[in-house]
Amino acid sequence: MATRHSRSAARIMMAPAVILLLGWMLVPLTMTLWFSFRKFLPLRGGDLGWAGLENYVRFVSSSSFWPSVQATLTIVGGVLVVTVILGVLLALLLDQPMWGQGMVRVLVIAPFFVMPTVSALVWKNMFMDPVNGILAHIWKFFGATPVEWLSQASMQSIILIVSWQWLPFATLILLTAVQSLDREQLEAAEMDGAPSLKRFWFIILPHLSRAITVVILIQTIFLLSIFAEIFVTTQGSFGTKTLTYLIFQRVLESQNVGLGSAGGVYAIILANIVALFLMRIVGRSLDA
Repeated sequence: MATRHSRSAARIMMAPAVILLLGWMLVPLTMTLWFSFRKFLPLRGGDLGWAGLENYVRFVSSSSFWPSVQATLTIVGGVLVVTVILGVLLALLLDQPMWGQGMVRVLVIAPFFVMPTVSALVWKNMFMDPVNGILAHIWKFFGATPVEWLSQASMQSIILIVSWQWLPFATLILLTAVQSLDREQLEAAEMDGAPSLKRFWFIILPHLSRAITVVILIQTIFLLSIFAEIFVTTQGSFGTKTLTYLIFQRVLESQNVGLGSAGGVYAIILANIVALFLMRIVGRSLDA
């Protein structure tokens, strides 16, 4: 049992890391809050004084604000649906004995380590280019007119690109959960004559519920700040302007740091609302 002296020593040793972590989080947050109440135009006079709630009102009353929130939630929801469903199927497939199983698992997980910018460039130029892309050549082979993916199906294209990046993460987490499943329970259900679909629905899926909620929670936190894929492919056009991209436009294109900082505060609020909602779902799943 840890003594009072050992606990105090542990706190002292952990203190530098905790202080550094708090500083790493609190300093940018404090600066964002400060600038959100200032009229700060770096190339047009610098700090022009106190603005109060003007930046918040201007940002939320912009015609692009609610469409950007909708686009953000649409991308997050679409990616979660694709990665969870395909992740479960891939996890069950990779759990089956096969030749070269280890190599197959490595290849499935590999896209997660590709930088988002590189991934978006590959999809844009190699697959989705309407003239020289692989998908265009497939369409021409069957006598169909190639699709201009990034303009005619822009939202679906972004969801596809981001899902390709995050599918390995979901598969890895779900594969770990599948491997912890009690095989005797499955064998007993099979001996009782339960078909494969019922075994999946009543045994495998409930066992994966906690892993699925963890995947949803972690992915949502990162997907709410999606930026690189949109910047490389559509640059916010065709209804793909997310809240993060809108903030980028306000700060760099309009050179209005105060307005962009107000948008950053709105993004933090949105992320916390979604996180609290998901945490309640995760809590219910863990208590079940």
